[in-house]
Amino acid sequence: MSTYLIACTPAHGHVLPLLQIARHLIERGDDVRFLTSSRYADRVVEIGAQFVALPADADVDLDDADAAFPERAGLTGPAALRFDMSNLFIRPGTAQLAAVREQIAGGDIDAILSEPLFVGCALLQLLPKSERPPVVVLGIFPLGARSRDTAPFGLGVTPMRGPIGRLRNAVLRTVAERVIFGGVQKEADAIAQRETGRSLGGFVLDWPGRADSYVQFTVPEFEYPRPDLPDTVRFAGPLTPAPSGASLPEWWADLDGSRPVVHVTQGTIANSDFAQLVIPTITALAASDVLVVVSTGGRPVEALPADLPSNVRVSEYLPYDRLLPLVDVLVTNGGYGGVQQAIAHGVPIVVAGQTEDKVEVSARVGWSGVGVNLRSTTVAPERVRFAVDTILRDGSYRANAERIGAAMRASDAETALVDALEAVTHSWSRPAGAAN
Repeated sequence: MSTYLIACTPAHGHVLPLLQIARHLIERGDDVRFLTSSRYADRVVEIGAQFVALPADADVDLDDADAAFPERAGLTGPAALRFDMSNLFIRPGTAQLAAVREQIAGGDIDAILSEPLFVGCALLQLLPKSERPPVVVLGIFPLGARSRDTAPFGLGVTPMRGPIGRLRNAVLRTVAERVIFGGVQKEADAIAQRETGRSLGGFVLDWPGRADSYVQFTVPEFEYPRPDLPDTVRFAGPLTPAPSGASLPEWWADLDGSRPVVHVTQGTIANSDFAQLVIPTITALAASDVLVVVSTGGRPVEALPADLPSNVRVSEYLPYDRLLPLVDVLVTNGGYGGVQQAIAHGVPIVVAGQTEDKVEVSARVGWSGVGVNLRSTTVAPERVRFAVDTILRDGSYRANAERIGAAMRASDAETALVDALEAVTHSWSRPAGAAN
């Protein structure tokens, strides 16, 4: 039995997959402490983990950042990215590090498990190995490890082969790190110097690739090739959600295979404005011989227009384990978990997401051939109609989804994670004087 500390920034999309990981470790007999916002305390305790509260200086509600930072509203492009990197992730790193160091002071923690945006663990790994447990990054977003064969993370730029591609990547990296985010990087290095006596050792968003172990929850087939990938990186395959407890809507029998099924969703967080994707999809396919299945992600069904076309079916939540085998096309804003669930079922995708990590998820959907990347967050109905028609007409998209989905179904994320944890902890020496 081992003891692990899971460190997670306070965001719904970060906490949920880490709770799934924590549950698996607890079920196999490990002790798990979960460091995050008190807003998630009940969920942490419910799975049997020990809840540890983030200090107030690190407890920023990332799902409602505009409320915490009114000056953030209206920012777009690089200015918005710089603001978020600085205020939402880098500055809380000092308080995050203090909380983690308090937990490891007793010497009984075998490893720290961190998601990629918990900057406190980027700082922790700068300390001598004799003063800390190993840091294991949990790759719940697209892989962010630096490579000469990929553009900087966050731009949504797909690979280009050969010397020209590497030159392009180098130029983009220089512009991103020294021009667009130069001030942000200086701030991060200053915090690292103050807290640890060292600079970060590289770009702040690249820190997971410098961790002691990096477990990426996807398969290589859904990632860009990186011949220079550190040997600390392991592909585990996607996390498999537990069977859904959602009840079936009364219209479920309509999914009888008599016409293609197009499922559209904006997930459970970025769903405050259905005009971005859900309503354009409903409008686009109103006259098509398909069944449009809408999930509102928890918002009331009444949030949609009352006069929906006759081929539309709506529910707040839907059991994906039962729905996806019946779906012909998924239209989504690009949540990493939902996209990989669809691919694992061989479902091709139309994706429209250009914020947060969604820009990288969307880029991989187009690059891998499993779907069409609309390269926008708010889309016109005609673009959705053309993309859906293209996928239904061209079988290569489903073939690619089925090929990569087969690799995902053959993977075992939980076992791969445990193997990685055992490998890194067995090679690690406890600090002198630590508890046994």
